Amino acid sequence: MRKKEFYRVSSSKKKKKNLIRVVDGRYILLMGIVFLCFLTLTIRLYQVQILHHKEYEQKVYELSNTIIEGPTAPRGRIYDRNGRLLVDNVPVKIISYQKPVGVTTSKEIKLAYQVASLISVDFEKLKDEELRSFWLLNHPEEAKQKITDQEWKELDERKKTYEEIENLKNERVTEEELNQYKDIDREAAMIYTLMNDGYSFTEKVIKSKEVTDEEYAVIAENMTKLEGFSTHLDWERYYPYGDTFRSILGSVSSSESGIPLELKDTYLALGYELTDRVGTSYLEEQYETILRGAKTKYRLAEDGTYEVVEEGKRGNDIVLTIDIKLQQALEKIIDAELIASKKDAYTSYMDRSFVVIQNPNTGEILAMVGRKIEKKKGKYVASDYTPGVINQIITPGSSVKAASHIVGYVTGNLKIGEVRNDACVKLAATPLKCSFKSYGNINDVEALKYSSNTYQFHTAMKVGGATYRYNQPLKINESAFDTYRKVFAEFGLGVKTGIDLPGELEGYKGTNRQAGLLLDFAIGQYDNYTPIQLSQYISTVANGGKRMKPYLLKAVYEPTKEKLTSVVFQNSPTVLNKINADKKYIARVQQGLRMVLAPGGTGSGYVDNKYSPAGKTGTSQSFIDTNGDGKIDTETLSAILVAYAPYDKPTVSFTVITPNVANKNVSTRQMSRVNKRISQKVSQKYFEIYK
Repeated sequence: MRKKEFYRVSSSKKKKKNLIRVVDGRYILLMGIVFLCFLTLTIRLYQVQILHHKEYEQKVYELSNTIIEGPTAPRGRIYDRNGRLLVDNVPVKIISYQKPVGVTTSKEIKLAYQVASLISVDFEKLKDEELRSFWLLNHPEEAKQKITDQEWKELDERKKTYEEIENLKNERVTEEELNQYKDIDREAAMIYTLMNDGYSFTEKVIKSKEVTDEEYAVIAENMTKLEGFSTHLDWERYYPYGDTFRSILGSVSSSESGIPLELKDTYLALGYELTDRVGTSYLEEQYETILRGAKTKYRLAEDGTYEVVEEGKRGNDIVLTIDIKLQQALEKIIDAELIASKKDAYTSYMDRSFVVIQNPNTGEILAMVGRKIEKKKGKYVASDYTPGVINQIITPGSSVKAASHIVGYVTGNLKIGEVRNDACVKLAATPLKCSFKSYGNINDVEALKYSSNTYQFHTAMKVGGATYRYNQPLKINESAFDTYRKVFAEFGLGVKTGIDLPGELEGYKGTNRQAGLLLDFAIGQYDNYTPIQLSQYISTVANGGKRMKPYLLKAVYEPTKEKLTSVVFQNSPTVLNKINADKKYIARVQQGLRMVLAPGGTGSGYVDNKYSPAGKTGTSQSFIDTNGDGKIDTETLSAILVAYAPYDKPTVSFTVITPNVANKNVSTRQMSRVNKRISQKVSQKYFEIYK
């Protein structure tokens, strides 16, 4: 028994000792964990309070303060190359409304009537359905009675929707009921509609045009009573030169519209707000991020007061390559000549003209003009049509023969000095294809001087690997079209030029590859191009084979009150590619183009010979839609000049295009000379300014 008792006592002691050891171990582990926690907490507190004190202080500050932005800041100014102001901002008084949280419909209607008694608004723009909706809101009991018991039952049974019920109410508002509304009611309806237009809690412009000082003051004085209404100064773009170059300067969205729907995704991705005013076309859109101003930022306190934390500023200013005085003069020349030429025979379809003056060595555009005339009240009136320079499709005619010559040279199908007979070409089942007249045996330079068509036809047939036989079918290798287009693209024909404007077109490329069409291609009667492409093409010839990117942005400056002083960015010429041809071929083409505009050439007199010009004229068969049904129905003749001067050291290139100068089947001798007259006066004006 004693042994058993001893064993039990001994075993109990051992268990107690083991338990103590376990408890001691766990206590030590717990203390270690507690120590590590305190150590971690101490380190973290040290990081927060000592190392990153300022960073976390800023975060607390940001979380406890609401930062809001003011309205869109004024945009940067736009100047011409000589520092003349083209676009500025002028202040405009604005009356606006921003929906307060929790405001009811009845409260907004009451506010609309209050404001209508203080200001005048144009309610003529109020739509009939908007007036009907306002009447229904004003007469809720009568509105309910316009729906039958059966229709309410159908709504309960989900056979009709709430939208259908509301439409029925709207339709059943009678003219008699609407006629009871006086001008004050209609003004209130207009104001209420504006208060609820667009996105719910964005600021709505109630009036921005012709806000009188009295209206501005009375709203400002009563803002505490007119909950949600406010006044502030906005801005509008101002154009010192009126309509000159107006379309290309571009447009800006209004305070009322904010970001246009079609541009919403683009601008929101850039961090804009829906109410921001943005560039919506041409230069204003192209250089939005430069011209955009920085908004004023405010800190909003809990009591509704706020303070400025960051002053806004106007956007950066930009300087263009355009000479606005030259631009202005050219517009007047074109307007006068177009209107005067309507007295010429066969000009019934002529209504527009384009001019581009460019520095061929840099790509800078000094003037870019498109003008269009139309008859109003028995009198011709001219308007800006300059976007046509980048998006009007032109059949170039013989003006592209310099590029066709280069195709022949680089493919080995035309030799320098090669003599060919200028006899007509006859393909089976087609009319004779001839030059303006037969020039007999001529070489490559003379072919340009006299604008020989048949000389180009023979080059094209060689490029296409064809064997020509009089009045026999012609078979070509269709890849010849690609050969021509590849070389033409090196000059900028059939490809985008890269001009810094949105909306540029590539032109038109024919898809039919019949043999006869290759011959037409070679004389500029197949693919079509834009005026800016033709300008880039002749500039590439002028400078010896470098395709320069045309551009309008010359420099960017920080905004200042007076003169431009601090340059942010200075643009520089960009070479897009070089013509893949030996310099001797470029020189040979230049020699031919010099003879075109020299006395005795087909373009003699387009540019005064004292300026040593070179270039190429073109008369093309064009096709137009005369009745607006989207179908080409009439053939016309168009006139083109591409030129540069002086021929040995070019400093300027001219592109002058007047489409549809004559009707179909009119002899070139009967064509209006409007394009020649415009070319003469435009080039003369340039040299008067830039002697």
